[in-house]
Amino acid sequence: MKAAGGRLAAMNDILHPPAVERELAVDAVGLVKAFGAFRAVDGIDLQVRRGEVFGVLGPNGAGKTTTLSMLATLLPIDGGRASIFGVDVVAHPHRVRQLVGVTGQYASVDENLTATENLILFGRLLGQRTPQARRTAADLLERFGLADAADRQIQKFSGGMRRRLDLAASLIAQPPLIFLDEPTTGLDPRTRGQMWDTIRELVAQGSTILLTTQYLDEADQLADRIAVIDQGRKVAEGTPEQLKTSVGSSTLHIRLEDRAAGARAAAIVEQVLGEPPVLTPEAGGLNVALTDANRAADVLIALRQADLSISTAAVQQPTLDEVFLALTGHHTDDHDQTEEVA
Repeated sequence: MKAAGGRLAAMNDILHPPAVERELAVDAVGLVKAFGAFRAVDGIDLQVRRGEVFGVLGPNGAGKTTTLSMLATLLPIDGGRASIFGVDVVAHPHRVRQLVGVTGQYASVDENLTATENLILFGRLLGQRTPQARRTAADLLERFGLADAADRQIQKFSGGMRRRLDLAASLIAQPPLIFLDEPTTGLDPRTRGQMWDTIRELVAQGSTILLTTQYLDEADQLADRIAVIDQGRKVAEGTPEQLKTSVGSSTLHIRLEDRAAGARAAAIVEQVLGEPPVLTPEAGGLNVALTDANRAADVLIALRQADLSISTAAVQQPTLDEVFLALTGHHTDDHDQTEEVA
């Protein structure tokens, strides 16, 4: 009787998790994934609230895809723990798969089938009867603006159309949590904007989205909160505004007339503010983080007194690129290492 009671209690916890856990779509603590001696993910914590877009920002090789793959049960977790809506990823992987939809970096559709045939196939694989799968396919094609291409083979689709169809396929089972792994990689700016609008519509309809990206503007546009990861570790987390504020309330962008004078200008700025600026040799200038925007005048006066001519100067709010540079010492596109996933 005790064993039966224990099993019933455990099942009740899965179907009706505690209130605190119900507030979190994803609760991951100390995630670790190793490939031999290399730790692709090294102790990452993630807490994603229901109804938000949570961005995981980092360069290629940072561990983004590996982290997502563990949460989606596509890779075993080597260390730490994770739950999806209170359901343990390791203990109940089949239950977790019913709660998530996954759109990977590369489209999973069959190029030799039409858009309708692809969605019907996915629907049948997910247990839908053929009539229901046809209705679901038609609804999703209309929703994603692909109805006119319903009977066209995927090999004739543009990259943006394929990505939208791939996202549509991940929604067949109407999962409450959607994993998007770099959904706009390789898309032109117009198509990226269309994908962004689609993602916003999904959130407005009640979905929770965990988004990985290496595009700073994408994280800034879409994410309610962002975790910055680098070399398998989380180095910061917060809203876009909080992350920007962490490197100063504003940034003074200076371009010198003499590009060779960058080091000398940097030394003067450090003397005035007590902190070194970030040099941008390719642009012949430097970016100066300011805790008080009024200090910009002090910097410009000091440079003028040193006979350093300035071609342009502007005070702006910090960008996420500057945040990432301040946190890691490099830009998001400085790594060429490819993430290892099995």
